[in-house]
Amino acid sequence: MISYKIYSDDLKQLEIGEGFFEGWPNPPSKEKHRKILEKSYKSLVAVDEKSNKIVGFINAVSDGVLSAYIPLLEVLPEYQKQGIGSKLIKKMLEELNDFYMVDLCCDESLQAFYEKLGMMKSQGMICRNYKYQCGREL
Repeated sequence: MISYKIYSDDLKQLEIGEGFFEGWPNPPSKEKHRKILEKSYKSLVAVDEKSNKIVGFINAVSDGVLSAYIPLLEVLPEYQKQGIGSKLIKKMLEELNDFYMVDLCCDESLQAFYEKLGMMKSQGMICRNYKYQCGREL
């Protein structure tokens, strides 16, 4: 059974499953992944209750007043196509429903997924520094 929880200090003992950031040439380490969960404005995790490990997550960064941005939504490959990603985005949008704007950038191939969940297409610009894809030194 999969449960969905707001990430907090109480969940630090949970193992982070192997295989997040699939296809990234320079992925964050598990330590940096945990920092992402800890330091975000809000992080939600999907937990496999049988194995007691995190199998999916979504995070948001925000000014806490007007706007929020969802930079990451990841589900381990062996748990995909089970509705976990949809559930995580729905729950995060519920958590952020009192903000004026909630933004998310994604590849064109993923736009239909997010449209089905109530988001709309937009145009934007991005800058990527792949040297720090694994996370900057703290």
